[in-house]
Amino acid sequence: MRIAILTISDRASRGEYEDRGGPAVEAWLMRTVSTHMRIDRIIIPDGFETTRDTLIELSDAKAYDMILTTGGTGPAPRDLTPEATQSVLTKELPGFGELMRKASLDYVATAILSRQTAGVRGKTFILNLPGSPASIDVCLTAVFAAVPYCLDLIGAAFADTDPNVLKAHRPGR
Repeated sequence: MRIAILTISDRASRGEYEDRGGPAVEAWLMRTVSTHMRIDRIIIPDGFETTRDTLIELSDAKAYDMILTTGGTGPAPRDLTPEATQSVLTKELPGFGELMRKASLDYVATAILSRQTAGVRGKTFILNLPGSPASIDVCLTAVFAAVPYCLDLIGAAFADTDPNVLKAHRPGR
């Protein structure tokens, strides 16, 4: 299982701000996923073209099974992660974004400002996450039970979770 964690942040890419989103995503995966993973963390600046081109490279040329983005999902002018993601998807899975916003609203009223989404490009699953480590934890916990089965359906590498942390849902099991 090959996973890319893509932090999308102007300040983090310039070294002006410590990337806290990427490490939070990695820590959550290490705590939850029980199958062997290779995780690569990448930081790029905000922007439609940069994000779009990186997603295409990671899915098509580098064949990652899963790309988890963090950052760029709010209403600020340079927050274009959802638009760039939607432009590369062959199938959008809007339920992921809907559930992440719903789960986040239990903690913070500004969750309605988040525009994350998810979908598939070839055999790669792509999921947009917010940039806040606390929100990352809430969002991944809300939706990740469906991710292993999604990976099965698209022909990506097998993934499973530690059922003591989060039980993956596969119909019929």
